[in-house]
Amino acid sequence: MTQQNATWYNAERVSQSGSVILNAWMAKRKAERIVNASNGQTDSIALSNSRILDFLGGSQGITGHTVNDRTAMRTSAVYACISRIAGSIASLPCHIYERTEDGGRRRVSDSNLWYLLNEQPHPRWTAASLYEFIVACNGLRGDAIIEIQRNRGGVITGLKPHHRDTVDIEGVGDYLHYYINPTDGTRPYGLHQDDVVHVPNLMFDGESSPSTIRLGAQHGISIALAADEFSGAFYANGAMSKHLLEAEGKLRDDQIEQLRRTYSERYTGVNNAGRPMVLTEGVKLRELSMTAADAELLDSRKYQVIDIARAFGVPPHMIGANETTTSWGTGVEQLTIGFVKFTIQPYLNRIEQEFNRKFFRTAKYFTEFSLEGLLRGDAKSEGEAFRQSIGGSQGPGWMTPNEIRKIKNLPPLPGGDTLFDPKKGQPDAQATAPTTA
Repeated sequence: MTQQNATWYNAERVSQSGSVILNAWMAKRKAERIVNASNGQTDSIALSNSRILDFLGGSQGITGHTVNDRTAMRTSAVYACISRIAGSIASLPCHIYERTEDGGRRRVSDSNLWYLLNEQPHPRWTAASLYEFIVACNGLRGDAIIEIQRNRGGVITGLKPHHRDTVDIEGVGDYLHYYINPTDGTRPYGLHQDDVVHVPNLMFDGESSPSTIRLGAQHGISIALAADEFSGAFYANGAMSKHLLEAEGKLRDDQIEQLRRTYSERYTGVNNAGRPMVLTEGVKLRELSMTAADAELLDSRKYQVIDIARAFGVPPHMIGANETTTSWGTGVEQLTIGFVKFTIQPYLNRIEQEFNRKFFRTAKYFTEFSLEGLLRGDAKSEGEAFRQSIGGSQGPGWMTPNEIRKIKNLPPLPGGDTLFDPKKGQPDAQATAPTTA
């Protein structure tokens, strides 16, 4: 398979030193600075509201806690959701196919792209880490930006992910230009969209997209952070009921503060649990039970898990909320099918479409993730499905025995490439479907 060169690789680009796109962008910015200076304005680069919030550390949720990619991942529900989605996609092989003249397709196995998409896209990255990076960017930052590295002939030699903070995106006509600001001290450079895999999140506006945590989970994460903080303080206090120290006479402010400090140091905390209490000078201890507000806040932690899982499209039971129910069916197989169809597939569609239009720029070749591993059932169900697929109920077979053996990583057998025809009978007896362990 030969890769088609990108249309913007032309003599003009090759003849100029440095980055043509970055040079044009810098020239534009220089002209703007001159105009701004003549008008008494300071030089600035416009950023979207979401980028400004990210630059300043994130936005505040309903409880006042800052919600950004770092604080959100401290919430176990967010971490679990991203981990489930990313891990599922990272476990899928990404195949390359060629459309044949008869309307079928043929898997391409001699492409250098296969190694990049399934093993090592970059010397510092594995393929699994690349797909985890894409999912994490969609959930936490919105856009996943991956540079397509090419040789002078336009052949793809690597895929290099870039953190969203190091990339500025600008629409120029019908295309996007990307300005990379490396963190390793090297000079900034520009890229045309043909040299960038840009996987956006929901609500892409043509240039960028917001993150899942900002779209649907900001307040839920903020409440979860507040609940975690409250719970931490509660258990740091030994998970004991609150107490009230009552004195018979009037105490000075310094005496009140000393009494409070002494009591806290000696009788609160996990290490002091069960320690005998000694009160003098007529001080009495009154025990206060947990208030309804305290109990409600602690119980809200369970609801926030469900709320955050809803935003990410992950069934709550898959991230540990086992007391919840689902309408996706019963049994692990049906639950997995629902997760793949409604959560994993949209991610795969965005990734595959971006790969296809940036790598090939033709309908002849395309990439496709294999979902067989996720949709595979238990040994009994899988064996029954294989039996039916080769005509086990005397119906027309739609798979050959060798195709099934290939799925199970078994060598082909002689005569195993013939579909079963009920009118002719079973093919060679030695080409039978494998039994599953």
